[in-house]
Amino acid sequence: LLFQTVLHPLCVKYPPSSRYRRCFLTELIKKHESTAAEPLDELYDTLARVLNEEESTHCYRNYLLPAGGCVTLAESVAIISGGTTGLVTWDAALRLAEWAMENAAVFSNRTVLELGSGIGFTGIAICKTCNPKTYVFSDCHPRVLKQLTANIRLNGFVLEPEAARRIPTESRGQEAEATSCLNPKLIVAELDWGSATEERLSDLQPDVVVAADVVYDPEIIVALIGMLQKLSPPGANRKPPEVYIAFAVRNPDTYRLFQAELDKVGIGWQIIPAPSNSIFLYDVQPNITILQLDL
Repeated sequence: LLFQTVLHPLCVKYPPSSRYRRCFLTELIKKHESTAAEPLDELYDTLARVLNEEESTHCYRNYLLPAGGCVTLAESVAIISGGTTGLVTWDAALRLAEWAMENAAVFSNRTVLELGSGIGFTGIAICKTCNPKTYVFSDCHPRVLKQLTANIRLNGFVLEPEAARRIPTESRGQEAEATSCLNPKLIVAELDWGSATEERLSDLQPDVVVAADVVYDPEIIVALIGMLQKLSPPGANRKPPEVYIAFAVRNPDTYRLFQAELDKVGIGWQIIPAPSNSIFLYDVQPNITILQLDL
């Protein structure tokens, strides 16, 4: 068990937080001591090494994919860091990725724009499992964009050169993880919902738009809906993109406000069925809704 968890090669190379490993090992030792088995030096030695580590503000999370492989992310150990909540992975991103894997045809050979990509879990999972033609990650916070870029490279992808020049990057040490150029064309875009123009968005020409956990604050709902309207302006001579938004319903009033604002501007919406299989682990099974919007 120890060598399938804390000492697994993936966790040794990309270790979870010290606190997480410390809690896990402490619980494992308690369970082992409650049996009649002989003490295992490996358990105590591993815990001692973790206890001697310096606490870090960053850690790694590794998510195993159903068909093999994994998504590895460097993220903050704090929910709020650097003035943003975008440096951690939220549950709605996991649920949206699960839904995408069950509906891979929605993304296959198509151009996908993700709004509020954060540190990249949903997009990286889709790129590894759903075969999009082009995937545009977007966010507006400089630190988030920097970490997003590093995580994309960490998972073996190579960004378009133009995007690599525009977005700040991590050290060349992490770039060495990009050992292969995988199929999708990947772009990282700085995209502020309040100031993005229709011309800027028309350059992206997405077939599909996705977003996870972007409906959490009433103050950003109007900006989000304004962005969606710009993606399908009146008189546009192209088909509007399909839009899928996943979010945890933390505050029912905020959820109802989002629906009311959609109704106000004539954007149709429907709740779509949740994925039938839970692939990733959740601390507590969250109340997550996925909406399909009709622009």
